[in-house]
Amino acid sequence: SPAGMALSVLVILLLSVLYEAVKMGKAVLLRRALLALPHSISQESLLEPKEGDTGPTQGSRWFQYHVGQTLFHVVQVVLGYMVMLAVMSYNAWIFLGAIAGSTLGYFV
Repeated sequence: SPAGMALSVLVILLLSVLYEAVKMGKAVLLRRALLALPHSISQESLLEPKEGDTGPTQGSRWFQYHVGQTLFHVVQVVLGYMVMLAVMSYNAWIFLGAIAGSTLGYFV
C-alpha cells in the first residue's frame, strides 16, 4: 500500500541518518581516545596507576574510549547491513530513501 511504502522509506531514511550519526560518534570517540593516550605508550603506563592517583588513569580512560568505539562499530555495521539489505530489495523508493537519509545525516 502507499502508506506502507511511505513508512518503509521513512524508516530507511532514519536508519541512514542514524548510520551517519554513529559514524560521526565513532570518529569523536577516536579523537578522544587518541588524546587520552599517555605520551609514553607502554604496558606499564596503560595498566598500572601512578601512586597518589585517585581518578581514572590515562590508560583506563583510553580503554573506556576504546570499548565505546567498539560498541559504536558494532552498531554501525549492523545499521549498514540493514540499510544494504533494504536497498537490495531493488525498490527505487527505498534506494532514494537510503540516499536521502545518508545525505541528510552527513549534512547534519
